[in-house]
Amino acid sequence: MQVILIEDVPHLGSMGDVVNVKPGYGRNYLIPRNLATLATKSSKRELEHELRVVAERRAKLKEAAMTTGNQLDGLSITIARRAGEDNRLFGSVTNRDLQAALADNGYEVERRRIMMNEPFKALGIYQIPVKLHADVTANVLVWICAL
Repeated sequence: MQVILIEDVPHLGSMGDVVNVKPGYGRNYLIPRNLATLATKSSKRELEHELRVVAERRAKLKEAAMTTGNQLDGLSITIARRAGEDNRLFGSVTNRDLQAALADNGYEVERRRIMMNEPFKALGIYQIPVKLHADVTANVLVWICAL
């Protein structure tokens, strides 16, 4: 049975792929969950049109992400927090704090796009990658200083 994938399906393919699956898998899992549709001539033509529209939309989003990334690259942000001895913070600096600091500088970035492995618990200078698009990553310099 040939189906056209509407969404990415792990271990099967990505959106727009025409794949061969067993009839039960397609009929009982993929089609009811709107992950795929039957591969007919008309559905293939519709898919080609939708892929062109999606490609144009992705190109626009990538272009916008590149302009924002060029502005963000090398941006320096200062965050002041209370600190104790040994330069340890009372609390921590998380991606929410970085999102608020970026918003104060005029950049609206989603919190999940700020790639922090773990919250910062010490004073210092950190370079944080901000993934704006699948192909666009900007590095922001964050200075955490004591109040």
